[in-house]
Amino acid sequence: MTAYKIPYGRQSITEDDINAVVQTLQSDFLTQGPKILEFEQNFAKYVGAKYAVAVSNGTAALHLSLLGLGIGQGDHVITTPITFVATANAALYTGANVHFADIAPDTYLIDLNKVEALLKKHPKGFFKAILPVDFAGLPVSAEKLKILADKYQFKIVEDACHAPGAYFVDKQNIKQNTGNGKFSDATAFSFHPVKHIAAGEGGMITTNNEQLYQKLLKLRTHGISKNEMTYQILNKEKQGGWYYEMHDLGYNYRLTDIQATLGNSQLQRADTGLIKRQKIAEKYKHELKNLPVKFQKIPKSSFHAYHLFIIEVENRKIFYDYLHQNGILAQIHYIPVHLLDYYSQFGWKKGDFPIAESYYEKTISLPMFPSLTEDEQNYVIEKIKAFFS
Repeated sequence: MTAYKIPYGRQSITEDDINAVVQTLQSDFLTQGPKILEFEQNFAKYVGAKYAVAVSNGTAALHLSLLGLGIGQGDHVITTPITFVATANAALYTGANVHFADIAPDTYLIDLNKVEALLKKHPKGFFKAILPVDFAGLPVSAEKLKILADKYQFKIVEDACHAPGAYFVDKQNIKQNTGNGKFSDATAFSFHPVKHIAAGEGGMITTNNEQLYQKLLKLRTHGISKNEMTYQILNKEKQGGWYYEMHDLGYNYRLTDIQATLGNSQLQRADTGLIKRQKIAEKYKHELKNLPVKFQKIPKSSFHAYHLFIIEVENRKIFYDYLHQNGILAQIHYIPVHLLDYYSQFGWKKGDFPIAESYYEKTISLPMFPSLTEDEQNYVIEKIKAFFS
């Protein structure tokens, strides 16, 4: 029986995190207080966006982004089959129809050539949005996608739940942070415990569109607002400080001050976490390079945030069981969305996206988190080498 039990991802909570949360617990606001705006402003600054809206989780961030951009019943959107179900589900929540484009075989990101081929099969404007995924922490080329968006008239909602801190270098040799809003209409982030910034749960939407920003603020709180009130129904003179209006059907997608405080504390050391993730990734690559494993390809223009460290192997089930038997709790990311039972009702079937399906048969995610110790990583590497020997 091994003494190790190493998960694929794990949060790191420090004394500073705990002290910050305790202070909020002792304050006047546990929710709808000042810590929300503080976290939003700091996060917007971190990614270089004009606006940020904190919400209850990454799924809510995707859902509200689509709603805020006017995506609704009967619309058509595109996403990748290699993602967590939340990406596609968020589109279904709006009443939209989900279409998939296969992935590139080496980066595992949505293949923009296949996206354009899909766009060409339909009239301009048929697709209202695309949800590209910065899979594992590797950013999509939002610049190239924006060219397609302008040509074919659709919105971009970038799923960056894996990728805070990631960036790519554009054609002008300018660093473009994921979520800075230069190319995407909205970008969604997650603060689930295994992500870079842990808030227990939580999400963030970033955008440079002020109109969208104002709409998101209302949509996350039941559609209620105390701004721009019309007094169409109730007499203004009889209303007091309690008065509010609801012009849109919104949701209770608020983040609490407790979560915002934890997220804000973790944000302060986000770059330190990225450095550690890079070191862990480089060691895996160096130590495993002569083994029959395939690594995710990283374009020279991209900075990978390494939420996940993915390899492809033959005999994946045997390898997975071996690792778990040795206390290495590797995970699989992900079962292609179009092969899930629920999605079969829409006509998707095995064989529709062969590259995604081939990737799924071989993929496995090794332990990747900043608090992974050198001894733990050495143990993982030792066991992998032993398996292949």
